Amino acid sequence: MCGIAGFYGDFERGLLDDMSKTISHRGPDGAGNYYDKQHGVGLTHRRLSIIDLSEFGSQPMFDTSNNAVITYNGELYNYRELRQELLQAGFTFKSASDTEVILNMYIRYGRDMLKRLNGIFAFAIWDVKKQTLFLARDHLGVKPLYFSASANGFLFASELKALLQYDNLDKTLDCDGIHNYLSFLWSPSPTTMLKSVSKLPPGHAMVVKSGQINSLWQFYELPYDTSNDKLSVSEAIERVHDSVETAVSRQMVSDVEVGAFLSGGLDSSAVVSFAKKHTGKLKCFTIGFNDVSMLDEGFSDDLPYAKKVAAHLGVDLHTVYATPEMAHKLTKMIYHLDEPQADMAALNVLAIAEFARESGIKVLLSGAGGDDIFTGYSRHLALLLDTFAFNIPKQIRRLAERFSEGIPGSTPTGRRISRFMRYFGKDMNERIAGYFLWPETKQQFKLYSTGMAEALSSTNRINPLLDSLTKLPDTLDPMNKMLFLDSKYFLSDHNLNYTDKMAMAAGVEVRVPLIDIDVVSAGFSIPIKYKQNGRTGKWIFKKAMERYLPKEIIYRPKTGFGVPLRRWLKNELRPLVDDVLSVESINKRGIFNPKEVQLLISQDRSNKLDAAYTIFSMLCIELWCRIFIDKGKK
Repeated sequence: MCGIAGFYGDFERGLLDDMSKTISHRGPDGAGNYYDKQHGVGLTHRRLSIIDLSEFGSQPMFDTSNNAVITYNGELYNYRELRQELLQAGFTFKSASDTEVILNMYIRYGRDMLKRLNGIFAFAIWDVKKQTLFLARDHLGVKPLYFSASANGFLFASELKALLQYDNLDKTLDCDGIHNYLSFLWSPSPTTMLKSVSKLPPGHAMVVKSGQINSLWQFYELPYDTSNDKLSVSEAIERVHDSVETAVSRQMVSDVEVGAFLSGGLDSSAVVSFAKKHTGKLKCFTIGFNDVSMLDEGFSDDLPYAKKVAAHLGVDLHTVYATPEMAHKLTKMIYHLDEPQADMAALNVLAIAEFARESGIKVLLSGAGGDDIFTGYSRHLALLLDTFAFNIPKQIRRLAERFSEGIPGSTPTGRRISRFMRYFGKDMNERIAGYFLWPETKQQFKLYSTGMAEALSSTNRINPLLDSLTKLPDTLDPMNKMLFLDSKYFLSDHNLNYTDKMAMAAGVEVRVPLIDIDVVSAGFSIPIKYKQNGRTGKWIFKKAMERYLPKEIIYRPKTGFGVPLRRWLKNELRPLVDDVLSVESINKRGIFNPKEVQLLISQDRSNKLDAAYTIFSMLCIELWCRIFIDKGKK
């Protein structure tokens, strides 16, 4: 797990060093550069040593024939099998690293190698003979990869901030990107805050020739239409059990000690239970709160459950306590995220990763992705209720939709009911996509400046999530459509992005066994009735884990991995809100309407409505601009 960056075009060699320094936190164990002045190619690498800790594992790395050189970030979980296959085919190796396996797979199979890989990765390979740069990002987007293409050439990096080291990078804001961050609290790939910078979508690859993108294609799509309705309950249970156990087992591969997140919920507890089977001792880390306001935010205290799981499985549990002082790390959070994601849960990851690193752990297993594959979010239960709601005449549903605007959002229950009824009168695809939106579209446009609103209107923009749904078969079950959006966008562009960036800020690698491609295949093959079984989400996963975990852990109500944001905005973050979202600051930037923003803040503080996440999203957008756009300006 490392940091990568590079270019192909008319750039100075010194840019490599600048990019490398910017992402040094991703690889504190070593650094290296490759520069080909004749062709204008530069590759840089920051190393976090996990497999083959020797110098032979250093990057950028050439193959033994010097025909190709790679800079790579990630872990290849089936590298041992592939290495054996390559050895039998006559390939030789100078290291014991998975990096060299990927390099030799490219030498043998070219771009077709991608269908053979099981792992998390983002890499760039310079083909000396073909004079092409080959880049790819893993199937589910665990590892980030940003790029920029211009007349001067092509730039890429693990983190957007590395691209900004190029002084001539166009910093024009992308109105669609801003709209995405305010709509979803994150932005679906490939859009970012800058017109000149894109995210390579998960499961995609590209070839760059003569400094320009020659081809870009998708090598992996989620198996959304593979549900096997003939699968029995017992067969489904064993399929889930076996795929998860195998994934955890192969993701334990490491030349350093592996630890794990443990919240006391089903997903992390399942991962820890299988990990414990494959190792003698296991250090686990959890977050604790001494804050009653968490209950007002809809969260419960996970710590007692984490302690019960740790005692049940016999693992060491280390607790990091979240405090209100964490709120003051918001600027640091936005800097490391590279994007104005409006979710303070990222700070929990940072706190755990920093503590784990101090404890000598630089690899952590995570339970992320279970809800996205097997169901588990509140919107999945809400969507199930839609089956009954759609029997109600549309006119009545539209009346209910209007009625939802008056439901107070001062309690978690009120907020859930309001969100459930907000798109009551829409068709199914609009309703599914609507569950991912935060402010209502009409209200959102009131918050924009005249120029911003006009720019958005002129682009004929389309909701990228709704657009994706229109490309799926009409016969696909609505729940599988939602899981498709969860896995394709919400997981990658939100949860995985903040998990990777916050952990790597502390020099810690996070692995996610529940979205191993074999687990994903198994998950999508399971009939929906075995996933969301009545009010019980992840039913089949829960049944599979009954042999390992207490039922009070498996069947306890789901809680979030968050912070008391609503209280923090009105207390710890209040001075920052008043500064960053002041009339003067907003007018200077020109994105938002200062009058409407001030009105929204006032209504939220007086509890007339719940606008916490919309306010927080605007705060993050404006902070992002201060950090990445204003830096260096007088």
